Parts: sequence; C-alpha cells; structure tokens
Amino acid sequence: MTRPQLNMEWPYPISYEKETEISSDILVLGGGIAGCWAAITAAKRGASVVIVEKAATVRSGAGGAGCDHWMYAVGGNPHCPLTAEDFLEAMVAESDGYANGIATYINLRESYDTLLELEQMGAKIRDTEDTFKGAEFRDEKTKLLFAYDYVNKWCIRVWGTTFKPALYKQCKKLGVNIYDRVMATSLLTDGGHQGTRVIGATGLNVRTGELLIFKAGATINCMARPDRIWHFRTETSGLADMSSPGGGGGWAMAWRAGAEFANMEASMQQAIAVYYPCQGSAHPRNTWYACDIMDANGKRIPWVDRDGKVIDDVSARYHPADGQKLLYFASTVYDYMTPAHMAIEEMVQKGELVLPLYADLPGMPEHERRALFGLMVGQESKSNATYRNYADAGFDPDIDLLQGYQMLTGGGYGVGNVGTGKWGTGLAYGLTIGGRAIRRPTSGGLVVDWDLKTSLDGLYTAGLMFGAGGHSAAATSGKYAARKAVEYIQRASAAPVNREQIEREIERVYAPVTRSDGIDWKELNNGLNKIMQVYCGDPKNEHLLNMGLMMLDDLKDVAASAAYAPDPHKLGRVLEVMDIISSAEIILHACLARKASSRALGFNRYDYPEMDPDEWKKFITIKQDGSRPHIGELPLDFWRDAEKNYEEHCGL
Repeated sequence: MTRPQLNMEWPYPISYEKETEISSDILVLGGGIAGCWAAITAAKRGASVVIVEKAATVRSGAGGAGCDHWMYAVGGNPHCPLTAEDFLEAMVAESDGYANGIATYINLRESYDTLLELEQMGAKIRDTEDTFKGAEFRDEKTKLLFAYDYVNKWCIRVWGTTFKPALYKQCKKLGVNIYDRVMATSLLTDGGHQGTRVIGATGLNVRTGELLIFKAGATINCMARPDRIWHFRTETSGLADMSSPGGGGGWAMAWRAGAEFANMEASMQQAIAVYYPCQGSAHPRNTWYACDIMDANGKRIPWVDRDGKVIDDVSARYHPADGQKLLYFASTVYDYMTPAHMAIEEMVQKGELVLPLYADLPGMPEHERRALFGLMVGQESKSNATYRNYADAGFDPDIDLLQGYQMLTGGGYGVGNVGTGKWGTGLAYGLTIGGRAIRRPTSGGLVVDWDLKTSLDGLYTAGLMFGAGGHSAAATSGKYAARKAVEYIQRASAAPVNREQIEREIERVYAPVTRSDGIDWKELNNGLNKIMQVYCGDPKNEHLLNMGLMMLDDLKDVAASAAYAPDPHKLGRVLEVMDIISSAEIILHACLARKASSRALGFNRYDYPEMDPDEWKKFITIKQDGSRPHIGELPLDFWRDAEKNYEEHCGL
C-alpha cells in the first residue's frame, strides 16, 4: 500500500539516533494520580525522583481530568463510625473473596489522611462558599460533603478537577524531574536477564524519537491498565469518559521482565455497542445516585430498599435499612446493598414503562439537584466538558429533564465495567438483574506483597496491582509504594545497565521507522480487537483460547515485521498496540489456566461449566519464564491478617 505524505513538516527535530542517560534514586513510570503521589512522597523523604509520562503530567491519567467522589475514607475519619476492618469485610464479601486485601486495606487506612494532605497542596475538598449550607449531606463544622451513606460518611464529594494541577504543582515545587511526552518502553534488569532485579527503564520521546535510558535505585510502575483490548473506536474514544484510551505498557513491560500477575482472567470483555458519556446520560448510579427517573409518560420509577420496600423519600435512599451496618455503593450482597430502582428492563418489557427514560432533576430536592448536576457532573473524570456543553446548550436542571439515552441501546443501568474497576452505562458496562447491578469482579494485575513490591526485586507498583480500586486507591498506593521504595534504596547496591539489553530494545523500538510503508497502528489495533472478540469472548473453551493465542502469534509477527510509523508520535502508537497485544496474551493464557467457571469473576468456560467449585476458589497467577507462561496460584486470603501486616509494613 502507499501511504499519503504529511501535508506539513514534523514540527519537532527528529533524533532517532540520540541517547540520553538519566539517573535518580526513584523512577516513577506514569505521571497519573498514583505516579504523582509516589513522586511527591519519595521527594519529601529526600530521594531524587524522576517521572516518565507519555502525555502531560498536569492532566494525564484516568483521574487527571477530575473526580467527584473520594471513596473509602474510613481510617482516621472522625465522621465515620466504621473501622477499616468493618469495610474490608464488606468488600471481601462483595467480591466473593476475590479481593486484594493488601491494596484494599491500605486505601481504607490512608484514604482520609491522603485527602487532607491533598487539600494542603491547594486542592478543593470543602464547600467553602457555603453553596450547600443546610444540606443533609453537609457537615456544617468542617464543610465536607458526603455521598451514598449519610450515616457512615465514608465517601466524600469533592472538586476533583482541582486535584491533578495541585499534584503537578507540588511535584515541581519538590524538584521532581518530569519527562513528559516520553513513553516508557521496557524495564531494565540486572545483567539484562528476565526475572532479576529491576534497575531502571527505557523511554521513547514521542515528539523527537530520542531514546532515554533511566537508571534508578528503585522503580515504581504507576502506568495505566490497558484499554482497547476488545474494542477501539478512534472517533468516539473520548466519550469513554471513565478511562484513559491508551495504556498497556505497564502490564507488558512487567510481563517481559518476568513479573508475576494474578486474576488476569477477570480482565474481561466489555460488550460495547455504542459509547456514551455516563455522567451525561443520567444513569442513576455513581455520580447520579439517587436521582429520580421517569418514563416518557411521566411515570416515576420507584426506588426500593434491599427488601423491595418502596422508598419515596429521597433522603432515605442514603440511609441504611434497619439492622444494616453500612451501605456499600452498588453492592449485590444483602448486608450492604444500597437502594436501587425496580427492575427497569422488566418493567419496559411488560409495557409498564415507555421509553425513553428521563432524569427528573427538577423533582429532586434543591441541594440534591445542585450536588448532582452543579457539582458532581462537573467534576467527575472528563465530565466537566459534558457539564459545560450542556450548560452552553441551555440545559437548566431547575426546569429540564435529561434523557437517559443509554436505555435506547438495549442495555440496562449497569455499573460495573467488568475486569477494569472502571464505571460506565448501559450495554457498554454490564447489565442489571432485578434492578441491581451484576457483581463486578476484582480486576487483574501485578502480584504484590505488603511492601507493594512485585515479584521482581527493585520493582514496586501503585494502582497497577490486581484488585486495585479507583482514584483514592491510586493515591494511597502511590504514597505507600514510595515509602517502601525509599526504604529499599537505603540497602540496595548500584547495578550497571546491560548494553546488550539496550541494543535489543533499540532494534525492537525503532523497527517501524526503518520502513517506508506498511501497516499502521489503527489496523493493528483493530486486528487485535477482532481476535479477542472471536476467541476470548463469551463463550470460551480450550480450543477457542488456543486458536486465539495462535492468531496473536501471527499478529505479533506482522507487528514486528510490517508495522510502519512515519513519525515519533505514530511510533509511540505502534509500540502501544504491541504492548496491548502482550496484555491480551496474558489474559488468554490466564483464561486457559482457570479450568472452571466462576460467577464471582464473570468467567465462563463452556468446557468446564461448573460454577466456583471449591478447588478453584483461588487466584491464578502467571508470569513469563523465557518465552513460556508459568502458572501458579495464591489462596484467596493470601494477605492474611490485614491490620497486623499493615502495622508492621506501612512505614509511617
């Protein structure tokens, strides 16, 4: 095929042949929420720190645009009567035991104090203008705003669009050396061997093509989970407003270096038909909880408690039922269930509701209405753009209904993006059963110990371990991992970079720019999507999964021999797809290794149909040994006594 020539010259000097070495005590890969917190914490402890970020750190990452809820603020929170152990019990029950108690417990213990620390950096977490004065969800003394459970107050409404700029400013203030527009491509290991100590990483400047060699005493992998494994639409990717459309490198680099993963079979397909921005579609969960919904004829859909009792009062939707210890957002476990709408799909099918459905903001109490649309829709992820666009178009929450158009896709008001921990709407992100969301599994990722150290010496992770949570979990794990990494470098000796490993990476990275023609990154990505849709969808069996691996091998051969990049930016995109292919390979191997179906994990093997047999109630682990996968296992309670282990390891 013939590629069209660029209509303009590349605006940056191209330096494919240039190499630059950078040394630091701590190397942070990824400048998102976890990465910034890791860098700040390490710098405060006297370490020299480098951040490597593919985009621009000031707004990069899944949480870079904002967040509206700060979750799991339990330990140290004077407003919350629960203990971290109380909430950990709920979260383990919610996942049928498939929880990472290490990541979860760290977040529960440190989330509240981390939020207060963020405020000291200049972020806004309080209603200082008294906009919500007198609201039930407001603490008048501290001016904090709460959500979901007005009794236990473990979730705080925040102005999350202020968070990332505050973190970035603090990084600069502390002297963190930030390398923006640099894509990390590989981990460097002692002697250049797989499975040995990690001593740094390589990076590609996606504007100039320069190779950067980062040497460090300890490395913290804070990169994003991969997106675009099963689906990719360049025209509408921006509407996937709870995710970062890139990613893949964090998993792929660790995989090639020999790090151990767990629960990767739970990183499953999203049945996406149409992308919709969930914060702009009035789905009555997450940001829009607990909004009234009505049908096209004005019929209001009842809210019911866990026992099916109709709740007419909006306030009661935020209060535990009699005998209920706490409300855990979107829980499917009886002890922790939040109120929900009656079964919407069933009512539509019976003709009891007429589509489309609408969010009845004018019918909500004023403070609740203003919190939903005036605060949270404007603060969550990319939804600030949604908020501004609606406001500019004349939408007035005092008088206007907002169509809940995801119902028109044929999907329900689901909440769990299966396997990633992200949220969404309708057919895009799960279905509902009886008006309640299906259980969402714990996502896959790196195995860590109580130091948040991976199976590789010198490599820590924040946000990228299996079972990690959302925004607050990224922040708390970033802080924690940095504390332990700084401890590590006090006892670790220096190790030289292996030149042969660098040369192998140079050959791999720059191959696409040595060609004058070939396959571009979008074609590669779409090819991967088709393979995963066909061979790692639902149903699964051994034959399909093995065929998928064969097809991936073919695709890797094509990517290695025919991928073409005319400039450094496109080169970064090609390498990104290669990393996503590696991530898909891990998932396929993990799916083959679990020879049982699991309702808890949303995992169906049609050749092993028995659901959750006792002998398979465990985590499947996987790492690359040479070029082959090595399969292992962990007990569900591998993290053991959370309180004792946290106290012994936290480094506070």
